[in-house]
Amino acid sequence: MVSAPNSAQDEIRHGNTAPTASGAGRGVEKRTIDMVPDGERHGTPKSQFTLWFGVNMQITAVVNGALAIVFGADVVWAIIGLFIGQVIGGAVMALHSAQGPALGLPQMISSRAQFGVYGAALPLFLVLLLYFGFAATGTVLAGQAINNAFGVQSRWIGILVFAALTAIIAMFGYDLIHKLGKVSSTIGLLGLLYVAVRLFQVSSFGPQLTDVHFSVVPFLLSIALAAGWQLTYAPYASDYSRYLPRDTKFGSAWFGPFAGSVLGATISMTLGVFIAAAGGQAFIGDQVGFMGNLAQNRVLAILVFISIVIGKLTINTLNAYGGVMALSTALSGFTGKSSVSPKTRFGFVIGFNVVVVLTALAASSDFLQVFKSFILTLLMFFLPWSAINLLNYYLICRGCIDIPALYTPRGRYGKLHWPTIVVYLLGVVVQIPFISQAFYVGPVAAAMGGADISWLVGLVVTALVYFPLGRRAFDYPLEIVYPKDVELDPSIVSR
Repeated sequence: MVSAPNSAQDEIRHGNTAPTASGAGRGVEKRTIDMVPDGERHGTPKSQFTLWFGVNMQITAVVNGALAIVFGADVVWAIIGLFIGQVIGGAVMALHSAQGPALGLPQMISSRAQFGVYGAALPLFLVLLLYFGFAATGTVLAGQAINNAFGVQSRWIGILVFAALTAIIAMFGYDLIHKLGKVSSTIGLLGLLYVAVRLFQVSSFGPQLTDVHFSVVPFLLSIALAAGWQLTYAPYASDYSRYLPRDTKFGSAWFGPFAGSVLGATISMTLGVFIAAAGGQAFIGDQVGFMGNLAQNRVLAILVFISIVIGKLTINTLNAYGGVMALSTALSGFTGKSSVSPKTRFGFVIGFNVVVVLTALAASSDFLQVFKSFILTLLMFFLPWSAINLLNYYLICRGCIDIPALYTPRGRYGKLHWPTIVVYLLGVVVQIPFISQAFYVGPVAAAMGGADISWLVGLVVTALVYFPLGRRAFDYPLEIVYPKDVELDPSIVSR
C-alpha cells in the first residue's frame, strides 16, 4: 500500500518530519481524534505485545475463563474451547489494531468510511455501552481488592479510589497507558503465577483431568466467551497503535497485539478454569476474596490484592480512554471538529468515571450470570460491525482511506450510508433465533439443545451481504488521502 504523490483526484501533502509538543510523549497527551503526524510517531510493535499481554493478566479474564466451568464445561474441554476462541477473536482484534500505524487514527473514526459521518454514531453508542459495562465490572472487582487489602468494610471506598486512579492515568493518555501496560504485564503475571502455585498446592485436579466428557453446548459457550472477550477490544484496538511509525510493517503491527492478547488471556482464563473447578461455590460467591485466601499469610494476601488492582487498572484505563475517544468521535461528527481540547477531554474523563462509579455501586449481586450475558450480548452487536470494518478496509478499499473526508459530512463518505446501517442491523437481528442466554433462548438454539452459534451466523451473514454492497458504496480513493495540514515524512512511501 503506497502513500501516493499528488494527483488530480486526491491532494496529499508530504511535509518534513518535525517533532512537536502536541502529541504523546510529553506529559499530558494533546492528540485526541485527529491524525498523528510522522514527527510524533514513536514506539515499536513490541510495546503492543506488552500492552495487550498486561491488559489480559487480570481478574476479569480469570472470571471469564471460570464461566466456562460454572456453566457446564469440564476442565479439559473448557481449556480447549477457550483457546480456540482466543485465537479466532485475537486474530480479528489484531486486524483492527494493524490499521493504527497506517492511518494514525483512533479506531472508531474509521467506521465513518463505512457508515457515514453521522451514521457511525450507531456503533459508537454501542461502543460506549461496552466501555461503561467493562469499566463498571472491573471497578467492582478492583474495589473489592482494595477493600480486602486495607480491611475496609464500605464497598464504595474501594470503588471511588480505583475510579480516581483510572481517571488520572486516562487524563495523561497514550504514553502513560503503555508504560502502565509494561508494569502490569510483570506484576499481573507474578500475581497470577503465585495464585496458580498455591491453587495446585491445596487442590488436586486428577479426576477433572482424566474424567473427560465432551458436551457441545458448554464447549461452544467456551469458544464464544473467549472470542467475545477478544472482540470487545476491537473498537479501540488501533487507539493504542496509532502512534507507531507509519512504515511499520503489517505483519509486525498484527502479531504484537495478537500474541500479547492471546497469550495473556489464555494464561488468565486457564487459571480461571482451575479456580472454578476447585473453588465451586466459594469462588462463585466471592471471586476476589477466594484468590486472596489462597495466599499463605496476610502479607502475601495483600500483595495478591494489589496485583489484582494493578492488573485491573490497565484495562480500566483503556476503557476510560477509549470511552473518551468514542464520545469525542461521536460529537465531532456533528460539530465538524477534527480534535477535542484538553479541557473538554478532561471533562469527558471525569464524567465517564462518575457514570462508572454509579453503575458499580448499583451492580447486581448475581455477578457471574450478568457478566456472561454481558459478554455474549456484546459479541452479538460487535461482530457485524467488525466484519463490515475489516472487509471494507482490507478487501474493498484496501486501506485507501480519505482521511479529511472522515471529518465532514460533505465529503465522499457523506452523512448516513443507509445500506451499511441496514446490513449491520441485519447482522444483529439474524442472530436472535440462535441466541442461548439467561434472558432469552431462541427457537433454533432451543432445538439444538441450547447451543449458541449466533455469533457465527451473524459473522457469515454480515460478510456475505456487505461485501458486494460495499464494493459499490463509495467512490474510493486510489491511495490514502492525508490532511493538508499534517506534516508527513516524504521518505515513507509504503507500509
